[in-house]
Amino acid sequence: MRQALAEAGAASEHGDVPIGAVVVDAAGRFVAGAGNERELLGDPTAHAEVLALRRAAEQLGGWRLDGCTLVVTLEPCTMCAGALVLARVDRLVFGAYDPKAGAVASLWDVVRDPRLNHRVDVVGGILEAECAAPLQEFFASHRS
Repeated sequence: MRQALAEAGAASEHGDVPIGAVVVDAAGRFVAGAGNERELLGDPTAHAEVLALRRAAEQLGGWRLDGCTLVVTLEPCTMCAGALVLARVDRLVFGAYDPKAGAVASLWDVVRDPRLNHRVDVVGGILEAECAAPLQEFFASHRS
């Protein structure tokens, strides 16, 4: 999670919402990471999770990320939760809950829906306060 927090910090340096994600393999080795780049790239799909999954697939040589874990600082939205299912990620670890857009625990549970062909194990609330703090600071400064 600390590595995901570092990715979130990098995102805030270029004006993006400070969310970071990393993919690790079954042995816990770093595969890829990213922070949000929506503002940087002008791309509405450039969420940290999607970018980290893309980079991991490139690194591993295929779109199936069996055995991998995605670690992200904020509970994924519906797009990112869907991407986790489609990439066949085994496990999701997230920091802060997102009561406004969270699609893993807060509003929906996309990644464990039994109607889908793949389900993701989930662990939430890891370093929750530490993951929420940069987001709270970012939005407070943008409201002023």
